Amino acid sequence: MQLVIHQMNEEASNDILTWQYDKPYDFYNNERTDEALQEILDGSYYRVNDEDNVLIGFFCIGANAKVPAGNEFGVYNEDLVDMGVGMNPTYVGKGNGFEFCMHVIRFIQEHYPNKAIRLTVATFNERAIHLYEKLGYVSEDKFQTLFAKFQTMIRREHQ
Repeated sequence: MQLVIHQMNEEASNDILTWQYDKPYDFYNNERTDEALQEILDGSYYRVNDEDNVLIGFFCIGANAKVPAGNEFGVYNEDLVDMGVGMNPTYVGKGNGFEFCMHVIRFIQEHYPNKAIRLTVATFNERAIHLYEKLGYVSEDKFQTLFAKFQTMIRREHQ
């Protein structure tokens, strides 16, 4: 699959905000609200399309990649590049995650050379955690919100 990264646009953001994941991943479902649309179009989000211009997923960099409650636990004190990712539900669980995430990681490394990359994942999402470990991430901190338990994972080696 040939992947291409573009700045987020309104068409893709409207699509992403309607994606519906199967349980227990429905935790990641969004609602299309003005606030959600404003965030996804703020310049920190990118869309990832395949060679046929099909929307495969998205990612964001920076503050929007963090779970806000993590700040009060100090899990984001280290100056790293924060990455959040989401795949089109049609492609989830079918072996596309490694290639998709590596493409995103390479993009981030090009734009933020010599910086470690941190992500935050819900601890129940063992499938994603396994993928991130294969990508070279290691578990760092854990914290809990009213909705879920989370862990940060960091990829320090530029592989």
